Amino acid sequence: MVEMRILAATGMLGQGFLEESLSRGMKRKPDLIGCDAGSTDAGPYFLATGKMRSSKVAIKRDLKLILKVGVRANIPVIIGSAGYSGGKPHLRQVKEIVEEIAIEEDLHFKLALIESELDKEYLKEALNKGRVTPLNPAPEFNCETIDRANRFVAMMGIEPYIKALKKGAQVIIAGRSSDASIFAALPIMRGCSEGLAWHAAKILECGAAAAEKRLYSDSMFATIFNDYFVIGPPNPRMRCTPQSVAAHSLYENSDPNFLVEPSGILDISKATYKSFNQREVIVKGSVMQKTQNYTVRIEGTELAGYRYIAIGGIRDPLIIKNNDKFFEEALKIIERKIYDSLKLKTESDYSLRFRLYGKNACLGELEPQKIINGHELGIVIDIVAKTRENANNIGPIAWHTLLHHPIPEWSGSVSSIAYPFSPPGFDVGPVYRFCINHVLHLEDPLEVFPITIKEL
Repeated sequence: MVEMRILAATGMLGQGFLEESLSRGMKRKPDLIGCDAGSTDAGPYFLATGKMRSSKVAIKRDLKLILKVGVRANIPVIIGSAGYSGGKPHLRQVKEIVEEIAIEEDLHFKLALIESELDKEYLKEALNKGRVTPLNPAPEFNCETIDRANRFVAMMGIEPYIKALKKGAQVIIAGRSSDASIFAALPIMRGCSEGLAWHAAKILECGAAAAEKRLYSDSMFATIFNDYFVIGPPNPRMRCTPQSVAAHSLYENSDPNFLVEPSGILDISKATYKSFNQREVIVKGSVMQKTQNYTVRIEGTELAGYRYIAIGGIRDPLIIKNNDKFFEEALKIIERKIYDSLKLKTESDYSLRFRLYGKNACLGELEPQKIINGHELGIVIDIVAKTRENANNIGPIAWHTLLHHPIPEWSGSVSSIAYPFSPPGFDVGPVYRFCINHVLHLEDPLEVFPITIKEL
């Protein structure tokens, strides 16, 4: 009978978990401790700059607790999408933290580093051979895009993890990865049902997020058997229910029944969820459908410009009532002033948007609620220009013009916006955007994921 026990320390390395939860999970003798460390949730900045989203202090705290219990229990520890974006600088920074911990705690283990950053010349060659195909929607992607990009990473599947495990690695620090691959690799390597392993992994990668009420970032535990798995949080203050586990398939998926991975499609359309006890759930019926082509998603970023913002508030009921006309007229005057003073044209040299919090700021034109129900509006003046100098020159023109823009109902000088900070505007710095939404077709799942093994 197959039985695999897996402990997810938390949903994001550096976001924390209760040490007691990790200890409770370890008492159940897991075969693996894993932790996802990355995402695109926070946008393109971290991939572009090579910076980690969480602080080194927070990451080191989590990693130290995980490594101490994992290495001493002689079980694999797997960290995927290291440093948040999984590029070379992210992998290097997390490796250095691991090495520090090993010295401080006198830990000795075989460490595997799996890279995921794509060489630009390799990517050009793959593109020219038709091995890079778009998802939907996708921006135009060509060799010029590749040249101007900051970096590209490929999202690895389970195969690089399995190879590292077979080489004897106890600790694996990997670049950009399918979140579920972190937890699915070892169970599949040891003969578990691929459908069950992938489905359990999909839930585990978010830590305690599938709990009915996640009180804070924390651990999750799954045990995979021949034809079902059981999942629930080690923390006794949280619990999973059939509804909370089933609902998790809606998270980050365009289709909750079919979840795409590099090697196939996880079909959970016939999965069943049943309470096992008051805090855990039994899941059955998950199936992995292998696809003919092996593809990995590519993520890449490029510089979009430089941002300047100003934050303010509006409480004048007349401006709120006629806000569309107010901002439309103000924008025309601001654009004219920018051209007169700086000889810069909107759209070709810069973009300027008013984000009104209290009206469409989150959904924009998709917002179904068109009526403002409130006595005040928050505003962010959002400027992106081709150069940092232009962004900083445009900013004061914009916020000062808006501050004193008149309305017909008032005569004389008026102040329309309340700015809470001095100065009202801020140089935010470079702005990046994702420049690709494509997949790379691989003949060998290990082709772009080199593995380095070292003894610590």
